[in-house]
Amino acid sequence: MINKFIDRISPFIVMDILAKARTMPDVIHMEVGEPDLPPSEKVTAAYIRAVRDGKSHYTPAKGLMELREKIAGHYHRKYGVTLSPERIIVTPGTSGAFMVIFAIVTDGGRRLLLSDPSYPCYKNFALFLKTEPLFAGIGPDTQYEMVPDALVPKADIGAVVVSSPANPVGNLYRPETMEGLIARAAARGCFFVADEIYHGLVYDRREQSALEFSDDVIVVNGFSKSFCMPGYRLGWMVLPDNMVRTAEIIIQNIFIAASTPAQYAALEAFDDAYLTSVRETFRERRDFLYGELKGLVTIDAVPDGAFYIWADISRFGKDSMEFCRELLEKKSVAVTPGIDFGSNRTGNYVRFAYTQDMARLREGVARIREFLDSLKQ
Repeated sequence: MINKFIDRISPFIVMDILAKARTMPDVIHMEVGEPDLPPSEKVTAAYIRAVRDGKSHYTPAKGLMELREKIAGHYHRKYGVTLSPERIIVTPGTSGAFMVIFAIVTDGGRRLLLSDPSYPCYKNFALFLKTEPLFAGIGPDTQYEMVPDALVPKADIGAVVVSSPANPVGNLYRPETMEGLIARAAARGCFFVADEIYHGLVYDRREQSALEFSDDVIVVNGFSKSFCMPGYRLGWMVLPDNMVRTAEIIIQNIFIAASTPAQYAALEAFDDAYLTSVRETFRERRDFLYGELKGLVTIDAVPDGAFYIWADISRFGKDSMEFCRELLEKKSVAVTPGIDFGSNRTGNYVRFAYTQDMARLREGVARIREFLDSLKQ
């Protein structure tokens, strides 16, 4: 019974690639979606201070009130949205948030509607909760957006899950699409869940929170990406009022609370000057890598945000796994195979992450060019 269940959980192939790459010398790491930049020095100092001062006891399950107030203030400044801190819950990473949310919205056997391709852990979270996810294929024809008509009438959908900017494509949903999905979900009596973890890393447009369109959505965000705090394992969720107590009870039983020193460190994370410098660093890298790769591979979506480029490599006669394996073995460049993110033509794609400094990116592009040239011979 257990083996049959575990066998259905897809391995996160990128982590296997990372493990192999770490055994090799001089690898250019363009595989893992983890910022290489450090957090603000204020964050580091606050973490050390919290440990030194013995702040190691449990916080309330919903998190430090001071941090929840900081997060509420962030929504007011950035999006013009007024939130009660009571609707905000601090979680052990965004993974903790999604497990709690998905447990609630799939209660009674309801299902999640996910895009394909999308972040692979959404599907695996659903399988852990013994519910079969549904998928809506996205691609260049839909501008890599899930469309409102994807909510098929007969399916028992508990929640629609959308990431914007998206992993693996980096596209930002258009406001009219977001508004249409939220309205259709409400009409169907299901929840709309917005993964906004890459907010703060948007380069040519202004990102909008789903909370700007409706007060009844569920929003997930965290400190791993634009705040450069992946190892602190700290996220948050914004819930409708009537869901807060249920989520709190689940957390009390499963997680107890998020890391106490990490929460104190996060009080200093909203350092606007530093966050702007992080965004501009990734913008420079995006512009460089996109400019170099668009002449080498097929890129059918310009990345608006995050730190990824989604590229079609099918014209080279290799599927994504073979392409990534050979690129790593022959040129010591690690990238992620598209099949990590679903089954909708994903064997034709790979994901490049620009989470290396400019010198390493330049070297990576040179090696990729040599590799592709060898495939033409």
